[in-house]
Amino acid sequence: MTTDAQLSRLYQDIVLRHSRNPHNQRRIEAAQAHADGHNPLCGDRITVYLQLEHGHIREAAFEAVGCAISLASASMLTDAITGCSTAEALNLAGEVEARLAGQPATRDLGEIEALSGVRAYPARVRCATLPWRTLQAALTGAAQTVSTEAETR
Repeated sequence: MTTDAQLSRLYQDIVLRHSRNPHNQRRIEAAQAHADGHNPLCGDRITVYLQLEHGHIREAAFEAVGCAISLASASMLTDAITGCSTAEALNLAGEVEARLAGQPATRDLGEIEALSGVRAYPARVRCATLPWRTLQAALTGAAQTVSTEAETR
């Protein structure tokens, strides 16, 4: 039987693994979509790049400077959305934000569920959501930098 402490440790291990060796941390020069995000509270800065093909995300990458949580979140994001349709990616982003806000998951989020541990630290929720909001901006063509400054969580 798995205890809450064991699950917590597993989630911490996943976040640490992704933050120490982030997947897809690079620029996509010929990206069809990209957006910038900033979390002034923590200093996180991220740019999400997307290579799109026939309504699907063929390749996803990011460049970031930030805390372990934002790097891990961005790494998991790029793994999760590669191959998804743009609609599926937007839906996943909404699902992840809802989960980070404390709502129950409506589907299996896999490794991404590890991010839910940040709910115990409300200011850190912004770090985890920043990449997902930046993804939404990239997919919707928002020109303005995404910011977590106006959040009231």
